[in-house]
Amino acid sequence: MKLCLQNVNVRNKRVILRVDYNVPVQDGVILDDSKIKETLETIGYLLSENCKVIILSHFGKIRNEYDKQKYSLNIVAERLKELLGREVYFSKENFGEAVVERVNVLKPGEILMLENTRFMDLPNKLESKCDPQLSMFWASLGEVFVNDAFGTAHRRHASTYGISNYVESCIGFLMQKEIGMLNRLVLHPIHPFTVIMGGAKIDDKIKLIEALLPKCDHLLCGGGIANTCLSALGFNTGESLICTNPEIIEKVKQMLLKYKDKIMLPLDAIVGNTYDKNYVKYKLIQDIDQNEVILDIGTKTLQKYKYAIDASETIFLNGTVGMYENVKFANGTKELLTMLTNSKAIIVAGGGDAASSVHNFGFGNKFTYISSGGGATLEYLATGKLVALEAIEEEDSQIETLDM
Repeated sequence: MKLCLQNVNVRNKRVILRVDYNVPVQDGVILDDSKIKETLETIGYLLSENCKVIILSHFGKIRNEYDKQKYSLNIVAERLKELLGREVYFSKENFGEAVVERVNVLKPGEILMLENTRFMDLPNKLESKCDPQLSMFWASLGEVFVNDAFGTAHRRHASTYGISNYVESCIGFLMQKEIGMLNRLVLHPIHPFTVIMGGAKIDDKIKLIEALLPKCDHLLCGGGIANTCLSALGFNTGESLICTNPEIIEKVKQMLLKYKDKIMLPLDAIVGNTYDKNYVKYKLIQDIDQNEVILDIGTKTLQKYKYAIDASETIFLNGTVGMYENVKFANGTKELLTMLTNSKAIIVAGGGDAASSVHNFGFGNKFTYISSGGGATLEYLATGKLVALEAIEEEDSQIETLDM
């Protein structure tokens, strides 16, 4: 296991803390501050150790100067200040002499948040390409680096991976909890174990599906993943989103043959079409027309999936089974989540759209665990590794997880 914060001497030291504060914002208001709240345990510990805390995070994608105005972390610094009930200083810069000077006057027990790390992606993607000079600069600001940004730990960026090459490094409490929970609940689950896999692109999740199929008892499919499977079996999916990569399609065909007793696919669907935004119809899968688009699962599919859900002891949800953001196509996802929360099983949501849908329908407090990562969750479950942690020293002690 990677070196953990509690096993590193940080007392009275300058600590660089990498977090994931990539929160949703609309009209200047943070819509969901759960990512901020999830870091409070680590921050509280560092403050109790009398540390000087320098916070780094990305926020949005920075492609032009307008994006810099849109994605300043100042709004997040203000929210963190409210949650902590203490001052959080904010630097409009994240590189250069002004940052060094600001860090040098930081007192023990004080917090300084630097501006969005992805501002350094203009114009040469120094952050995203893990520029060594940028990595060394950020590393020079502290004496210890704590990576608590699970949601971006699958990316080899300067602020996630690069820093750890130049300064003593460890993982924070959120990172420990995420890895520990995924190890315990998903990689070593109580059986019967059911995986529900949805979302738009099977291309992004093929590694995860291949990793989980031998371990699970049932794989329930929805969204573009189900569409691709149905198309591979010869069903007409109309204009629905499917994978067209021949290599992946061949993998899908082999999986459908090898695991035919585990993989469950939709029997019916709610469809739209390509020329009328008000078009909504119920269709059996074998009756889909060429100009129709599958946008949700139907009642027969829900009944079919309920048998597997009711028999399960552990359920892992990744993605959604329909376009839940549109009320016309939200019923399948909502009803599926209702089934999950009414089941006796341990239920885990794998970050990303799965977590967003759970919170959207108000089921957040009914899940056993909701991962804060999207791509990071998938990568860890598929490979057992996270690239951002490669340079952090290993230790013998195991991460302890919460009792269920």
